[in-house]
Amino acid sequence: MSELKRALEVPKWTWHCYTRHWRLVVGLSSIASIQRLIVVNWTDRIPHGLALASEVVVMAARIALVVLVWRLAMRGLTLHWRAGRAFARNHWRSLLWQAAFLGAAVLVFEVLAEHVLSQLLPESARQTYLAVLLFLKNPTVIALTFIWCIGLIRQVFRVRAAEEASRPQPSTVDH
Repeated sequence: MSELKRALEVPKWTWHCYTRHWRLVVGLSSIASIQRLIVVNWTDRIPHGLALASEVVVMAARIALVVLVWRLAMRGLTLHWRAGRAFARNHWRSLLWQAAFLGAAVLVFEVLAEHVLSQLLPESARQTYLAVLLFLKNPTVIALTFIWCIGLIRQVFRVRAAEEASRPQPSTVDH
């Protein structure tokens, strides 16, 4: 298998995970979407304490999303540092592809969408543009990035079936 093809397994898995669990992903991501739309668009009208409290709620929702997706993604799998070291040694080119893919995503959705395009707009439209952009990015780009990172960890550190079978299994008999 080529290293590019191996690297493409992660975004493919990411998309499958996202579409299979879209209600969970979009539901939790909507908390951040709504908060960003309100707080960014009306920054000067939101009391500082309320804005800070809403950031805590967003962080809790994002942590919940990562924990729940992690549990779904890792169910039935064994992860081990040894598997990660072996993967990095044998498939480092695949990891470079992953870095390139994620770098391209950051370039397009962070640098280009947030910074370059916003500068092309009149000053009066920038805050609303950013609020709407963040509203859209939370359940899509940001959620997919979280899932992608989980998928990458899953691919790199997963103990493969052959390795799993060669490890001594604990006894099922109670003494």
